[in-house]
Amino acid sequence: MSLPLCLAAKVLKIKIFLIEPNMVLGRANKFFLNFSEKLLSYSKNLINFPKGMEQKQIIIRPLIRKKYYEIINYEKKDSFFTIIIIGGSQGAKIFDTLINEILVKISNRHSIKVIHQTSEKNILSLKNFYKENKIENKVFNFDQNLNEFLRESDLCITRAGASSLAELSLYNIPFIAIPLPTSKDNHQYENAKYYQDKDCCWIIDQNDFDKQKFEKLLIKISIKKDEYFKKKNNLKELNYQNTWKNVNQKLLEIFNEY
Repeated sequence: MSLPLCLAAKVLKIKIFLIEPNMVLGRANKFFLNFSEKLLSYSKNLINFPKGMEQKQIIIRPLIRKKYYEIINYEKKDSFFTIIIIGGSQGAKIFDTLINEILVKISNRHSIKVIHQTSEKNILSLKNFYKENKIENKVFNFDQNLNEFLRESDLCITRAGASSLAELSLYNIPFIAIPLPTSKDNHQYENAKYYQDKDCCWIIDQNDFDKQKFEKLLIKISIKKDEYFKKKNNLKELNYQNTWKNVNQKLLEIFNEY
């Protein structure tokens, strides 16, 4: 997406500031790095970052929409252990036909609530599935107010897009990442690994998905919560002093310098 904009900026002699939200430097960003003022990223250890270009890199907090900061201190109104499943607007088989079956077994042990994002065609069948199994639920398609669902959640099962993980991190929601196996340069796995290395999440390999192991992991998280709270506290430390004002001030300082 950035390719035509950067080409136009180069022709018109407009200064270029690149943003790399992933833990792997994108190919377009790598190509335009020589022509840019700076590259803004969330980690100094970007994979595929060329040697000798370190002076161009500036580390910033993840860029998240303002409305996410407005409800950080929201307190849940129910006692359910709420699991949100984010499979993207198109959904995914592993999220819609495997994980929900495991959740039924979890619900037999104690009360849970499920918030499930899926494709439009699967909404009715998933609602009926959870209703038949007496699981409190909200099923929805891609929604611009995802932050309102996140604030109700205790745990997330998700892909590993940079924006999604940054939003979960801001809300201190531990997550189980199932990176998209076909993501370019395996960047979704590297995005999740950044948080795993800080002991903030769990990673599951979709190509090696085991229903029994996944069920045991969910039981351990939802019932034996020591590990869960450790990851939640680590996320809180990671986001210390992460505010809308601080993020904007940092960006203004960078742009005004150039």
